[in-house]
Amino acid sequence: MSESNTSGSTGNKAPVFLIFITVVLALALAFIVYSYFDQKGRMVEMEIVLTQEKDSLANELKRMMHGYDTLRTNNDSLNAELQRQKERIKKLLAINASNVQLIRTYRTEITTMREIMKSYIVQIDSLNTRNKLLAAENQDIKQQINKVQKSNVELTKVREELSSKVEIASVIQAKDVVAATLNKSSKETTRFDRFEKLRICFTLRENPIAEAGKKTVYLRVIRPDSLVITSSPDNLFDFNKSKLIFTAAREVDYINQDVDMCIFVNNTGDFILGNYRAELFLEGNVIGRSTFILTKR
Repeated sequence: MSESNTSGSTGNKAPVFLIFITVVLALALAFIVYSYFDQKGRMVEMEIVLTQEKDSLANELKRMMHGYDTLRTNNDSLNAELQRQKERIKKLLAINASNVQLIRTYRTEITTMREIMKSYIVQIDSLNTRNKLLAAENQDIKQQINKVQKSNVELTKVREELSSKVEIASVIQAKDVVAATLNKSSKETTRFDRFEKLRICFTLRENPIAEAGKKTVYLRVIRPDSLVITSSPDNLFDFNKSKLIFTAAREVDYINQDVDMCIFVNNTGDFILGNYRAELFLEGNVIGRSTFILTKR
């Protein structure tokens, strides 16, 4: 009787234990499944957040790259630094950040580069402002130089005009130039058959600004056929960077006062009938002229 009761009691406990174990396992499984999906959801959410953060940082880097591209300066050293920062941005854009630590590093790098970029902007603005000031100063200097050059040109022109006027004023002119044809008795005659000698008399004018000293006056007697009467083909003098033949010459000691003088030319058979011109030259200038005639009667 007692064995039967004991056996029945043990049989009743076994199903209860199994049920308990089953319930516990079911609850544990439910918890594990819940935890898995909850963790998965969180991971998906974190991945979305990380992706958004990474895209945001990438866009910010691209904006910074565009900002660096717009920075302009003529400073070679600063341009090299700008290029290095652009290369740094390219490397950051190439990083495939997939965890929080990398994202934080990403963010730290961008913050540092943003501050560096601000300093570059300040430097470039300062350089550009300085360049504008220098350009304005250069323009002002150029205008001043142009004014000085213009003044120099005008002064040179005035000086040349004054020099030309002084040069003209310093020319010693001849006045009262008289040509006379003389016979054997030194009396004036126009008859060709009695003509023995030509006399050209004149006065060198007083000129206080002319250089005093020994002077040579050259006479050119030009025949009616335009030939110049001369005693030698070597009778040459300088005139306007060329050589002219002369008929006769006379030296005089000029002391800046009127000087009366005459030049004589003998008839050596080179004279012909007709109208003649007599021209006087001194120091490369024509200083006087006269005419005379030789006739049959």
